[in-house]
Amino acid sequence: MPPPIDDVKNWMTMFRWIVKLIRDEYDVDEAILTRTAVLETDCGLVIEQVESVLGIVGDSFSLRFPPETLDEILKLEELCMLASWMKGLYKRPPFISDGFESSCRGLNPGCS
Repeated sequence: MPPPIDDVKNWMTMFRWIVKLIRDEYDVDEAILTRTAVLETDCGLVIEQVESVLGIVGDSFSLRFPPETLDEILKLEELCMLASWMKGLYKRPPFISDGFESSCRGLNPGCS
């Protein structure tokens, strides 16, 4: 069961929420779950687990991730910034492409 979302008010609390999710769901040592951690190699998640994390984040925050999301994000910090932006809690992340931005905006009216 994912953590409660009540305290998620900015990208840093979104980061903490996703860290707890990965820690609890996949038994990943929290010391590994740093901002620069690469989801697959550093965190040790397989692609199906990363997709599951996206699904849980999406369901919990009423977000829809475009199919090409895993082409745009590699690191834990990037996932947190993207989810926060899509939820309207953060500015547009600088690492996403213009086409991906359009896809996100089309699926998520909360993108600011």
